[in-house]
Amino acid sequence: MNDIRAESAAFKTRLSAEAANARQMAALQLACGIDLSAALAAGEEERSKLVTRLQRAIERERLKGLRRHWSYDLNRHIALKQLLDRLVSRGRPQAEGGCA
Repeated sequence: MNDIRAESAAFKTRLSAEAANARQMAALQLACGIDLSAALAAGEEERSKLVTRLQRAIERERLKGLRRHWSYDLNRHIALKQLLDRLVSRGRPQAEGGCA
C-alpha cells in the first residue's frame, strides 16, 4: 500500500514540475521570444544577456500591473520570475551538503 502512495506522490510531483516548465516555456516565448531549452543550455555570457532581458521583461510586467493595464497577467509575471530564478540558480555552483 505504501508503494502506491509513494508512486502517487512521485506522479503528482512530476506532473506539477511539468506544468511549471510548460508555464515558464510559454511565458518566455511570448514575452521575450526566447526558447527555454536554448536558454537553459546557454553558456555563461549568453545566460547573463538572457537574465538581463528577463529582468527587463519582469520590470515591464510589474509596471503594467501597477498601472492596472488590461494586458497585465499575474501568471505570466510569476512564470517569468520563476524562470529568472531558475536561470540564475543554474549559473551558480551548488553548495555541498546543504540545502539550496
